[in-house]
Amino acid sequence: MHQYNVRAADESLPEHSADVRVGRELLEATKPFVEESSAKSWWYVGSTFVLMISALAVAGMLEWWPLKLVFSILGALLIVRSFITFHDYLHGAILKEFRVAHWLFHSFGALTLAPTTSWLESHNYHHGHVGKVSASSVGAFPLITTRMWQVATPRERLVYRAQRHPLVVLFGYPVVFGLNITILPLLRTPAQHVDSVISLISHFGLMALLWILGGFSLVFFVMLLPLTIASAIGCYLFFAQHSFRRMQIVSPEAWTYYRGAIESSSYMRMNRVMQWFTGNIGYHHIHHLNVRIPFYRLPEAMAAIPELQSPLTTTLAPRDIIGCFRSALWDEERQRMVSYREAKHDG
Repeated sequence: MHQYNVRAADESLPEHSADVRVGRELLEATKPFVEESSAKSWWYVGSTFVLMISALAVAGMLEWWPLKLVFSILGALLIVRSFITFHDYLHGAILKEFRVAHWLFHSFGALTLAPTTSWLESHNYHHGHVGKVSASSVGAFPLITTRMWQVATPRERLVYRAQRHPLVVLFGYPVVFGLNITILPLLRTPAQHVDSVISLISHFGLMALLWILGGFSLVFFVMLLPLTIASAIGCYLFFAQHSFRRMQIVSPEAWTYYRGAIESSSYMRMNRVMQWFTGNIGYHHIHHLNVRIPFYRLPEAMAAIPELQSPLTTTLAPRDIIGCFRSALWDEERQRMVSYREAKHDG
């Protein structure tokens, strides 16, 4: 296992030396890792989908509820890994030339309330705006400065706090995927989001079929519980990797795509089991630097490129989870993230 000189999330950023590659030069260093092995991609995708479907099928067939719970949770973790492969496919990192992959991933997106049109719109926007101040929740959780917070109206503060609240992450299944990704884009521009209609019909059609076959218990253990758990995990990973105490926000004039990747995206350190279930998404700074790198080559890229081996780091430890949710506003004077309480005392 490779050992990296990773920084804790509360440590300072290093000064760049003359021999350290940055910007486009660093991007160029990652390009050898874009090369995909189709056989390896199909193996990872195929095995993951087979395991996911099998776990959920077993959760539905078993009679004893503790075992149903175990396989439902296992299915949830495998949904997370399946979603990473879906995410990589839409980035063009894996299997982009295969028609079978197109139908597989578009079907998966429809069933999990992630229609590809709205997912791509919001996610591509996110990649182009990481590390920027924005009151918008398009493609990401909003992030504003302490000055903006201090002049905000009570209603604006309430909306902002609600959008970044842990309950939104916990209930990401109905709120983020159901409402924000599927329903709202459809309501705004129906003609451009026909696949949202397909997603809603597919998702609730499957739910109705399961209800007919086995009642609420089958729906709960095969869909409601695993999708709730998987969505909560996915939303937290997404939230924490761009909302931690030592992340950096730069002015619009100083912002670059590369700075957004390296200074505003974290490396989330995990054990090997969670690293597998989350499809290496913890190597998030590398993913943001070059979205074309297949998920299974991200550790290889980090091991080979010294400039990527000292990222700002977060973990799934309770202390870090609490710290990520407390990092709510960007303080321009202190040049760091602060809590609502710190902003109130400064005001």
